Amino acid sequence: MWCSTVGYIVTLVLSLLAAPLATNAQRPTTVSRIGQLHAGSPSLSQSYTDAFLQGLRDLGYVEGQHLVIEQRYAEGNIERLQALADELVRLPVAVLVAGGSPALRAAQQATRTLPIVMVGGYDPVQQGFVASLAHPGGNVTGVASQSQDLTGKRLELLKEAVPHVSRIAVLVNPAQPTYGAAMHDLAVASRRLGVALQVLELRRADEVAPAFTAMGQEGAEALVVGLSDPLLRGLSGQITALAAQHRLPAMYPWKEYTEVGGLMSYAPSLPALWRHAATYVDKLLKGAKPADLPVEQPMTFEFVINLKAAQTLGLTLPPHLLVLADEVIK
Repeated sequence: MWCSTVGYIVTLVLSLLAAPLATNAQRPTTVSRIGQLHAGSPSLSQSYTDAFLQGLRDLGYVEGQHLVIEQRYAEGNIERLQALADELVRLPVAVLVAGGSPALRAAQQATRTLPIVMVGGYDPVQQGFVASLAHPGGNVTGVASQSQDLTGKRLELLKEAVPHVSRIAVLVNPAQPTYGAAMHDLAVASRRLGVALQVLELRRADEVAPAFTAMGQEGAEALVVGLSDPLLRGLSGQITALAAQHRLPAMYPWKEYTEVGGLMSYAPSLPALWRHAATYVDKLLKGAKPADLPVEQPMTFEFVINLKAAQTLGLTLPPHLLVLADEVIK
């Protein structure tokens, strides 16, 4: 279930259930150009694009017949996003779909008139993307990916998995616009849990190995990868391998990390967010205004445990965590 405020739950659920029937009769007859802006690479974003297209197909749209999809990828280089967003606006596109806060910021700087659908993003009100969740008020609407306490929740789950830890490393890219808010949440959670944080800032791929060396030198006992960052996600294989090599139990921000050997992840399902974003595109193509479409947030999150990774670390996880997990990779 998705909601922006409690008062919208029933309305949103009913509208989602009715959407496929309503759209078949009202689908635009012209071909619309839809822009997709990704901070990552095509390979990292493929499952999201597939989910988005499936969501559009479920609503009766056929690519090439009703829609043309223009995709742009920054390949982990956030600085490229602005030029790509400007390019999509110049085409022009009817709707611009932006994945994550960096892409959303670039899209909003590129246009204040074309409709923008956010997919993911940490606290869009605090970051100034929308006036409020219920009444966005501008040209941005969509689905936010993170609730305010999500970063702290990851730290809490890691502490439950490894109760004895007293020092936890945090690997984070300070270039992310959500850096300050996420670090605040982590600091609050660390004080509550009685653990010290070792923050390691990573801006380039060649800084990954030295960061793990620093973790060992300063006695880190576990690791949190702090943000949904395109640079770090592009290095997920290297990061999970180094965590295993240094015998660091680690919590990651997305399921993709656990699929390549990471211990645990806690996050909304990104493919589900992208699939749901298709309902916004549908409404906007039919004339709805983004200012009037409430921003929704996921109410459920995926907690994934890689049991093979735990065995490699020699870690016996508390039984209640295995029960809590939505998926256990064996």
